[in-house]
Amino acid sequence: MRRAQSALAALVLVGGVATATPAAAEAASAGGSAPAVQKAITDASGSTGTDGTGLSTGMRAALQRDLGLSWPALRARLDTEAVAPIQERRLRTELGAAFGGAWLAGDGSALVVGITDPARAGAVRAAGAQPQVVEHSAADLDATKAALDRHARAAGTAIQSWYVDPATNSVVVQASGRSAADAFIKASGVTGVRVAMQTAARAYRPVYDIRGGDEFNVDIGGGYVAICSVGFAVSGGFVTAGHCGTAGEVTYGSGVSQGTVRASVFPNNDWAWVQTNSSWNSRPLVNNYSGGTVSVAGSQEAAVGSSICRSGRTTGWRCGTIQAKNVTVNYSGQYVYGLTSTSACAGPGDSGGSFISGAQAQGVTSGAGGDCSAGGTTVFQPVNPILNTYKLALITNGNTNRIVGYAGKCIDVPSGNPADGTQLQLWTCNGTGAQDWTFVSDGTVRGMGMCMDVAWGSTADGASVQIANCSGNPAQQFVLSAAGDLVNPQANKCVDVTGANSADGTKLITWTCTGGANQKWSRG
Repeated sequence: MRRAQSALAALVLVGGVATATPAAAEAASAGGSAPAVQKAITDASGSTGTDGTGLSTGMRAALQRDLGLSWPALRARLDTEAVAPIQERRLRTELGAAFGGAWLAGDGSALVVGITDPARAGAVRAAGAQPQVVEHSAADLDATKAALDRHARAAGTAIQSWYVDPATNSVVVQASGRSAADAFIKASGVTGVRVAMQTAARAYRPVYDIRGGDEFNVDIGGGYVAICSVGFAVSGGFVTAGHCGTAGEVTYGSGVSQGTVRASVFPNNDWAWVQTNSSWNSRPLVNNYSGGTVSVAGSQEAAVGSSICRSGRTTGWRCGTIQAKNVTVNYSGQYVYGLTSTSACAGPGDSGGSFISGAQAQGVTSGAGGDCSAGGTTVFQPVNPILNTYKLALITNGNTNRIVGYAGKCIDVPSGNPADGTQLQLWTCNGTGAQDWTFVSDGTVRGMGMCMDVAWGSTADGASVQIANCSGNPAQQFVLSAAGDLVNPQANKCVDVTGANSADGTKLITWTCTGGANQKWSRG
């Protein structure tokens, strides 16, 4: 019998077994004063700038950084972009069948308009755009793309995307290889329009946020899932209640694969942490169930009597005050020590959810006495002991960064797969969890629940910079200097982009610090 289920059976059953979807789980109300473990089980079936553009100062800075433009060049580009939609609409109508698409010139200086009839060039210039003679009309390109859409089921997993590219006057199929693209194009029966192929090393995938208070599910076998709530995002995953799942069990969120329970304790303590896959991005946020979020700044413990709020998938956002600390709770013969009691209520499925005071994370929901219709109370497992036990880094609004370096690209975990010993690489910054890094006070740099590491603790030039299980050894100590050098003090060497190669996938090594651009890094 599962630990949580035995605890539930000894108290009042608050998580019912049903044949509904996870979001529809209901539970019987609990009587008596003993806290009940709150898990549900169901069937598995910035301000505006003054430069006249309307850009916030943050957006202007980001555009200049990522486009590599001076402010005058960016300003000129924005002027072009402002009139381009008007020009395009006018010329699409005026040119009719001769319209071959429109796109901004590479330097952003003008709108370029494709024309299949050279005699229409004057009309394009009169509208303030730049004409370019092309073979295929926009209508023909759109029809070809629509044919691919109709045969989408023939694409297979090797095909990542397809779209009209007006600048090359073609329909582009992105795929992991030429043979797969050719087979898809043939199956679609496309003729008459050039279909180009681009190699795409990484398939597209949805990206989801990890936020405190959101629902997640644990596959407990037999066609059933346990419904709980996220506590707080940590580097590489999140923390929650231990009774929500056992180590090795698989979790789901938003109906898709999410991660794996890496460690779990119940009773004695009530804590667990889940390592998420690369489709999930840990955020320093808690869902307030009013259409917004609360930012997490740290985990400073609040005093008895302090106001506190909790977030969970069943009862949403509920607040109260801290009543007592170091509380021992008897879950009908299963004891949990060191909990904190509050006057905030909770319901089935809220287990594991966030407790926060101001902007400071406090803990994860363990159990409740009563419910939200009858003056319920709750106990939570303080978060700092969880972080300390598993050496996890809480994601806050001030410590999680991309590490941006050569050619404006980021330090990246290949394919978002944090396998022990995987060599890190340079990759175009994409905002995924594979590029989230936390600089921790113990000197480690952590991502996806693991640590940046110099392979075998080597002090030689050319040693691999990898991701590895956190051990606290000197090979996992890094300092980002004011000069932009990311240094391993044990080797006294810098994290280096091999061969100063800016291509996606270039491996990272340590090398004697030279001051070169391929050794310069910043938090982004």
